[in-house]
Amino acid sequence: MSVRRRGFLAALAGGAASALVPARAHATSAAAFQSVRGPLDAAALGTTLVHEHVLVDFAGAETASRSRYDADEVFRVALPQLAELRRRGCQTLLECTPAHLGRDPQLLRRLSEASGLQILTNTGYYGAARDIAVPKHAYGESPKQLAARWIAEYERGIEGTGIRPGFVKIGVDPGPLSAIDRKLVEAGAWTHLATGLTLAIHTGDGRAALEIMGVLSRLGIAPEAYVWVHAQSEPDRATRAWAAQQGAWVELDGVSPRTLDSHVEAVLDLNRRNRLDRVLVSQDAGWYHVGEPGGGSYRSHAFLFDAFVPALRAFGLGDAEIHALLVRNPAEAFRIRRRVVRPS
Repeated sequence: MSVRRRGFLAALAGGAASALVPARAHATSAAAFQSVRGPLDAAALGTTLVHEHVLVDFAGAETASRSRYDADEVFRVALPQLAELRRRGCQTLLECTPAHLGRDPQLLRRLSEASGLQILTNTGYYGAARDIAVPKHAYGESPKQLAARWIAEYERGIEGTGIRPGFVKIGVDPGPLSAIDRKLVEAGAWTHLATGLTLAIHTGDGRAALEIMGVLSRLGIAPEAYVWVHAQSEPDRATRAWAAQQGAWVELDGVSPRTLDSHVEAVLDLNRRNRLDRVLVSQDAGWYHVGEPGGGSYRSHAFLFDAFVPALRAFGLGDAEIHALLVRNPAEAFRIRRRVVRPS
């Protein structure tokens, strides 16, 4: 076991003994999931892609604005792609663009209604990419103050739309966690305790992932509430497997023609280690890029179904394993409920 994993075990033990679980949480919906068109019951997700994007704007937190793009044009570009995905049998898509990076819940609702896909949007802030999308107020507010903003979006809807987030999306750079990244993770923890929303955290590397698990544990959050987004970027397979063994969700996204072989091997490795029950797969595809003519090159969401799943089958994975990756695991990972560490 590596030094960093041993260090995390100590943090986990300490966190379990001093879990800070509020006696009363904010009111939450009885729904199992929240889509941009409203609540969904526990059996509603079906075949799910857990990490995709429709639109992104990397202009910076204080510059990104809906005035920078034509929503009707984005709709025309994205709708055929989403409709094609629906024809592949996909039923649900998690759109992972956070606030201040191009999140547009009303556009997503239009696309959901037109395509037939169930789409989930998010709350939270993106501290990766050197904090380009972190708004100024986040530096001066406490984790609980930030959490109050995100909790309000869940309880009352985003920006007056009535559309509620279905999960928390946070981004952090590679470890060690910076002060602002740690604050965002802590704000996510308080949001989870109040709402039960899953924490999907863009994580730069395994060191950051283990730090995140330690921060969450000290605040009373079980690893099952954490999705390690971009886990394929960590070269140490044992670290990925260890995080999965603790209960964290290991998300292997970015599936593409260029990464097909490495993603197949990553899934097979976790399957050999009997950890397929903690694996999520997706493509991180789409990406209408604000500022580029016509949004640039919008990458199809269908490659996973056209090539990745057949490749997994060619290496021996059957219907049960594919169902786990695309149906059972996403439903378990993103079902709204508090997952806490109880004091020992």
